[in-house]
Amino acid sequence: MLTGVSLADSLSEPVDGVSGGWIAMISVANLGLFMAYFGPLAVLLPDQVQAASDAGGKVVAFGLVTGVGAAVAVIASPVAGALSDRTASRFGRRRPWIVGGALVSAIALVLLARQHTVAGIAGWWCLAQAGLSAMQAGIAACVPDRVPVRQRGAVSGWIGIPQAVSGIIAVLLITKVAPGPAGYDLLAALVVALALPFVLGTPDARLARSDQARRDRPGFWASWPGPVRHPDFGWAWLTRFLMVLGNAMAVVYLLYFLRGHADLIRHIPGHRAEDGLVILLAIYTVVVMVTTVAGGVVSDRSGRRRRSVALAGVVMAVPAVMLGLWPAWPVLLASAAILGAGFGVYLSVDQALVTQVLPSASGRAKDLGVISVASSAAQALAPALAAPLVTHLGGYSTLYFCVAGIVLLGSASIWQVRSVP
Repeated sequence: MLTGVSLADSLSEPVDGVSGGWIAMISVANLGLFMAYFGPLAVLLPDQVQAASDAGGKVVAFGLVTGVGAAVAVIASPVAGALSDRTASRFGRRRPWIVGGALVSAIALVLLARQHTVAGIAGWWCLAQAGLSAMQAGIAACVPDRVPVRQRGAVSGWIGIPQAVSGIIAVLLITKVAPGPAGYDLLAALVVALALPFVLGTPDARLARSDQARRDRPGFWASWPGPVRHPDFGWAWLTRFLMVLGNAMAVVYLLYFLRGHADLIRHIPGHRAEDGLVILLAIYTVVVMVTTVAGGVVSDRSGRRRRSVALAGVVMAVPAVMLGLWPAWPVLLASAAILGAGFGVYLSVDQALVTQVLPSASGRAKDLGVISVASSAAQALAPALAAPLVTHLGGYSTLYFCVAGIVLLGSASIWQVRSVP
């Protein structure tokens, strides 16, 4: 579909609500995006890095690979967003970046599957991250482009479900349907196929070349948001960084955590760490699916988004303390459910809140790209921060106590946002 809406309409706050079909198509596109992201992080990359490095260096090597990949995403997300805002194409501003990002990441994943050195793994994972970041920048901007504020909590909740379920679906596909390198090939096919319905079935504003020409190069750089000029945007960024950092630190070494505790594995059906990871992710995912939509709807009705985000951080701290004190299988099961409840509410409400503190309508994709840097930077730092905690500073108990402190800081920082109730 090549028809679009006017640029003037796209820069104003949307009034008409989006349809269920629109929500379904953007959710499906998000599913492909996050499966291509979380699938490698959960299983494929840890196994591939372990095979490419010595046993004692796998934790550090994995932190290096994921860290440099996320560092690439830190740069790619806002740059792709800024270019999307200025793209003058007959296909629209967002579509070229969604499709192009999907294709680049798919090619990179296919080539990543064929790597046998840590350097090769890191290089192609960086390219995959760049493509996924461009794709995400285009998709994320479609929410403030098209969804009115009164509907953003609910829409963000529905969009958040794929982000939550993508991990468990990707792990199941990788471990049961396409194990090993074939898992990369399957994810590459899905990231493209699942983006097409949204790209082909929804309208997209077109930027006239005359409008693009008026946005000179100095304006391009001067328009980047900063915490001094836009303090609410800065505090929202910090909250996102802390919450994602805490969640990532709790999850990123979970497979290694299970493998390192023989007393845990004997309680897992099948007695395999991978099976335990699937069980924990399944519990986490089901709870997130319930709470992300419910949390978004409640915040739409009450209008009080800060309170929901703060409560989510407190809830997320509880399982971290539990794991730090009692690393037992029943505690892991309960922790997965509680963490899912907190992160599910956070996903929907925070995304809606962020769209209400964007500095300008003309730079939505750029500004959301800057916000996504909080997630990317957190993902980059999580393995780097977690590795010394696990190997030199007390092990997994220290790691989980730090997680609790980080998400509680996130709860506190959201109260500094003044323009949103």
